[in-house]
Amino acid sequence: MPITKVNENELLDRLTDVFRTYGYEGASLSKISEVTGLQRASLYHRFPGGKEDMAKAVLERAGQWLTGQVLAPLSEPGKPADRIRHMAKELHSFYAGGKHCCLLDSLSFGSDDSDIRQHVQQGMSEWVDKLAKVVREAGVSSKNARQHAQDAISHIQGTLVVARVMKDYGPFERMLSELPTTLLRKKS
Repeated sequence: MPITKVNENELLDRLTDVFRTYGYEGASLSKISEVTGLQRASLYHRFPGGKEDMAKAVLERAGQWLTGQVLAPLSEPGKPADRIRHMAKELHSFYAGGKHCCLLDSLSFGSDDSDIRQHVQQGMSEWVDKLAKVVREAGVSSKNARQHAQDAISHIQGTLVVARVMKDYGPFERMLSELPTTLLRKKS
């Protein structure tokens, strides 16, 4: 029997799980209704734009988390390696040690909504920029800092795919523990 009341945080948690698990295209309204416990009418009442509004709400919340837990601490004072370790710790928590898929990745598939694509792209760009800035502060050249930042995010995403497909979370764990060394090396 469907649940008639779901608080906002719980609803966004459930929507996040649906989009992480099925991607944008695979997150049908039937599946969303099943996972959230809300009937379509209730979903449309909360999200008049349907699935697009749901995805935007989930992205907005994830963006707030990324800004507060990852990007802002990268800009705080302290040693670059310590700030990168803090980022790794937060990512470990957010991705449940590699058990959760990347929300930015899963929402980038199947949506023709330019707002969703723009939000995903903006989040990724901000992450690269902030991470590259920390790497530059450690004395790495601007060109290499940006490459290191892009490579690190690529490794994060890649190990999340390996974890999901292989059910092996070791590569994700190792990659996070090696991030400060990998990012702050002077040679590329």
